[in-house]
Amino acid sequence: MHIRRVPFDHPDAVKLNDQVQAEYSVRYGGGGDATSLAPADFEPPHGLYLIAYDEFGTPVASGGWRAQDENGEGNADGDAELKRMYVVEQLRGRGLARRILAALEEDARAAGRRRMVLETGPKQPEAVALYESSGYEPCQKFGYYRFHELSLCYAKAL
Repeated sequence: MHIRRVPFDHPDAVKLNDQVQAEYSVRYGGGGDATSLAPADFEPPHGLYLIAYDEFGTPVASGGWRAQDENGEGNADGDAELKRMYVVEQLRGRGLARRILAALEEDARAAGRRRMVLETGPKQPEAVALYESSGYEPCQKFGYYRFHELSLCYAKAL
């Protein structure tokens, strides 16, 4: 696998984002994640978006982080918010998400971010397992879904 930085509006990023949104819709109903995201959110040094490609150049996994500071949605100064972690179904369980997560944490740390935060839900048990096994702990809810009963928020010091 080859992991490359791409813009959030790159065609491969759009393709994988459409797939993760469809999965969110199946798991939770509705139209997917309604959190507002913009390509500029993931531009260094205030963010990063990564895609893993297989040996044939097919995009198979993604993830990004964006800088967040204290705001009315529960973030704290120095936060890096993890977004759009996704691995295509046929390649799950091979460590791709863990590799992308480690690269994102390293980049956010180098950018001066102090804490990685993320929001997931109980209908994504594989995501919860990945984050907990990677040192993430439950934290105060933040973001668009902070008042939603199925929202699970985690944080890890960088």
